[in-house]
Amino acid sequence: MNRINQKLEEDKKLLSIYFTAGYPNINDTVTVIENLEKSGVDMIEIGLPFSDPLADGPTIQASSTKALHNGMTSEHLFEQLKDVRKTVSIPLIIMGYFNPMLQYGVEEFCKKCQEVGIDGLIIPDLPVDVYHDNYKSIFEKYGLINVFLITPQTSEKRIRYIDSISNGFIYMVSSASVTGSQSGFGDVQTQYFQRIANMKLKNPQIVGFGISNNETFTQATKYAKGAIIGSAFVKHLTNSGVDKIDDFVTAIL
Repeated sequence: MNRINQKLEEDKKLLSIYFTAGYPNINDTVTVIENLEKSGVDMIEIGLPFSDPLADGPTIQASSTKALHNGMTSEHLFEQLKDVRKTVSIPLIIMGYFNPMLQYGVEEFCKKCQEVGIDGLIIPDLPVDVYHDNYKSIFEKYGLINVFLITPQTSEKRIRYIDSISNGFIYMVSSASVTGSQSGFGDVQTQYFQRIANMKLKNPQIVGFGISNNETFTQATKYAKGAIIGSAFVKHLTNSGVDKIDDFVTAIL
């Protein structure tokens, strides 16, 4: 069984943390992953930096730019991760845009993911239909879960279609905006979380975008299986470095 599926079966609310590979420094990637697991995080999203990250807010964009300047590439990331499974057991997901994967070669990219122990991919700009028609068999061949995003604007028909071809969790974007923290979720977002919960989908939902502290984590996970924190954690890395990761995670949980 894929590590993501195993984790989803645990009787608890899950905390997933996103960070950009090669940030703050090129060789920090594995240190960040190891420190996050030691701090009690349930899943990690490793951001593959890209020059035109459409869904990312200014904090993650800036970290991507710095990581690219540091020299981070797909090849370099796979090299960094080649021994990560000797020390890390929680699910690892690569989140990135489709262009670098296409340039690398989709099958070759998936093969390398399997070799280093990646469990899934989140690709915001890969349309569901294109994935289903052209790439689903490749992902399955290499044991990778592809995680799809839904937003408050996604139709019920589309959500049910995404649910039908998913085999992990659904990434529930909290609002129609780019990534970045906010002070709390209003009635509109709470109703959206409730509406999706009431659909009784077969795949659990994990909420992302706008989660930055214990309050927003608790609000997001009231109706969902877990929550993802990205921008707030990247800010913490920027300000406090890789040695103070435990402080951040403790404050959330």
